Amino acid sequence: MPEPYYADDAVTLYLGDSREIHAWLAADVLLTDPPYGIGWKRGANPGRGSAAHAGIRGDADTAARDDALALWGDRPAMVFGSFYAPHPAAVRHVLVYRKLADSGVVGSTTGYRRDVEPVFLLGLWPKRPGAWSSVVSSNARGVGHLARKSGHPHAKPVDVLEALIGTCPPGVVADPFAGSGSTLVAARNLGRRAIGVEIDERYAERAARRLSQAALPLV
Repeated sequence: MPEPYYADDAVTLYLGDSREIHAWLAADVLLTDPPYGIGWKRGANPGRGSAAHAGIRGDADTAARDDALALWGDRPAMVFGSFYAPHPAAVRHVLVYRKLADSGVVGSTTGYRRDVEPVFLLGLWPKRPGAWSSVVSSNARGVGHLARKSGHPHAKPVDVLEALIGTCPPGVVADPFAGSGSTLVAARNLGRRAIGVEIDERYAERAARRLSQAALPLV
């Protein structure tokens, strides 16, 4: 097992491939935003203040996601994804993440923005009465602000992740595709322990920097 890239009393983050570094498998629940398998990349858009981006590592297909989920087994999992890529196997329920108000302009069809994403619920969850909407949203300021603050082009708002973690069973939270660390920040904000793995060092470095600071929510 390699040494952690970052560690504190609540969070441990590893740099590497989550299919090879298995410390996260000791957690109790999984919340992750993996590569979707859509081959995303972006050209520069000065009008929106966004730089070109060559893409997300592992996003050519869903192999990285599917391999990690196979390792995780039938424990509770929440997995962000895309309506335009293959869904994970054995989906139990689908939440809808309503993205920020200025999102989804690129790729819109006849004026309808691509401003929603599925969140797949997998594994065995407790039986409960209906209490929450299956639509989740954020109070964050906007896509550009979120990307600048998080250091990642597809970071999820911390308040959304906190809301999702708040409905999870107790225990340690795993994120095998930690990106810039938003899930880890959200878990720690809620007093939960978390274990993350990130394959791209530029994002692992950003996550470590965020976690070493006060870790205020991104709103």
